[in-house]
Amino acid sequence: MDTYADLVFLDGRVVTVDAESTVASALAVTGGIITAVGGRGDVEPLVGPGTRVVDLRGATLLPGINDSHLHGCAFGMSTPPLSLELGHPAVASLADVAGAVREAVGRVPAGQWITGHGWDTGYLDECVADPARLPSRHDLDAVSPDHPVVLYSFSGHATWVNSRALALMGIDRHTVAPPGGAVVVDEDGEPTGLLHEGAQALVQNALPPLSRQERTDAIRSTLATLARLGVTSYTEPGLGPGGDGIMRGALGAETLDVYRELLAGGELTARLGVLFLPTGMTSTAEEFAEGLTALGRSGVTSASGAGDVDPRRLAIHGVKIFADGIVPNRTAWMHEPYVGGGCGSLCVGGATDAERTAGIDAMIRHAHAAGHQLGVHVTGDRACDAVADAFAAALAAHPRPDARHYVIHGDFLTPHSMKVLAAHGLGVNMNPTIKWTVADMEEDFVGAERAAYAWPYRDAIDAGVRVASGSDAPVTFPDWRQGVATMVLRESKAAGRVSGPEQRIGVAEAIRTYTIEAAWQDFADDWKGSLEPGKVADLCVLDGDLLGSDPHDIPGMPVVLTVVDGKVVHDTLRL
Repeated sequence: MDTYADLVFLDGRVVTVDAESTVASALAVTGGIITAVGGRGDVEPLVGPGTRVVDLRGATLLPGINDSHLHGCAFGMSTPPLSLELGHPAVASLADVAGAVREAVGRVPAGQWITGHGWDTGYLDECVADPARLPSRHDLDAVSPDHPVVLYSFSGHATWVNSRALALMGIDRHTVAPPGGAVVVDEDGEPTGLLHEGAQALVQNALPPLSRQERTDAIRSTLATLARLGVTSYTEPGLGPGGDGIMRGALGAETLDVYRELLAGGELTARLGVLFLPTGMTSTAEEFAEGLTALGRSGVTSASGAGDVDPRRLAIHGVKIFADGIVPNRTAWMHEPYVGGGCGSLCVGGATDAERTAGIDAMIRHAHAAGHQLGVHVTGDRACDAVADAFAAALAAHPRPDARHYVIHGDFLTPHSMKVLAAHGLGVNMNPTIKWTVADMEEDFVGAERAAYAWPYRDAIDAGVRVASGSDAPVTFPDWRQGVATMVLRESKAAGRVSGPEQRIGVAEAIRTYTIEAAWQDFADDWKGSLEPGKVADLCVLDGDLLGSDPHDIPGMPVVLTVVDGKVVHDTLRL
């Protein structure tokens, strides 16, 4: 034998995710490439003196997981010890949040900012008991009168601060929120301490910027977590000038430089794709065009966008646009009113729906004509229709055979949107772990029927839309196993109730959204995303029978081995 394999797997369930959904039992890796897939007889001849042989004993071997919507630096910044953990079940009430802040005040120097992430009114006892009861600066002032406090919601679309932080930001009853944002006020017109959407930039402008070391530490923390979860690729959806005002600039352009340094030092243990964010969460079409032109002059949005680096390890895929907000803030643009009234709107600059729709059309047309892939944040059904139609119009004006534009989130993707996306070979990036998190809460905003429909996986796949899945971390923890279970079961996190059973899909289909369909989104399905000879050896071993087990058991199945480009980055194999 001229060339022996470096790594061989035997006697497992090798879920290839090929076109026929083949399940093999053995696989070989040589030089970072998959060289054989099949049965024991196909692989054993490749075993040599230096080959590591793994007896899977019935465990599951998968393509490496591709979390196709994950804010890597922001996720690292949102987790301890860099931030207070305020998600469920770490806290269960406003009082618990205040307690966590009180403890932090006792640990940090006077005047230092205290940050936390993950609060969700759907899991805070006082807010659940009285939906009109929202977090307030008064909840925090009693425990932190002198330290400024900034607490980010799980969604990233709302921030809760105390009075000291409001004072440092210069926010009072006379403050005018940026377009598309809101400074929430009480019945007397005084700020409550809640800032929505674009108004969050007022917080970021007052915070000390992230240092290079903080960014590096945050990304290293994220990479370690992803390796333990079997995630071998992810998309950073929105780095660039538009991210400078989001989460202390965690999405700013400097973060890309840190990724380059980690890659050069051999520390980037997952493949990275990037969408650039030329402008912030709210902008006019003119501002977006200017931002995109400036990026083009810098050369940063070129195909690799990263200089002399392997584009299979770090690549710029395109640009991101925000079209609307989110349902819990009533800022997603809906066809029918929310419970209590209002339909939301597009967050693009403009005084009327018609002007804002023309603005999103112009932004999409401009970026498409410049040759970029587009990922558009859009959640409401009316906004989804507007974006899908804008994609179609841009393609008609400037035909491109393989643009691979996609809708990000697509919570309430309509049959019309699906038809348009499928007809043009376009996609949607859905978020099953967000569905799991908010399924119960959304009924308060859109009613039971619409809440059940949210994230319509079954309909989208049946319509022929390319469907990928992502966690949107730090919005949710990037655990694809919970994502698979949610797609199959449609059960909610809080109550365990089934939400939209008609939108269930099978386990094999769910796996595809985290592997080959995510690779399609990355323009990489010809070299990653499935276990086939000639493709890169990005692998994940799960200690259990993923295809044959009760879906309720999937979130607890341990990831025991993660391989990126043929190199082991996580190993607790006890098989």
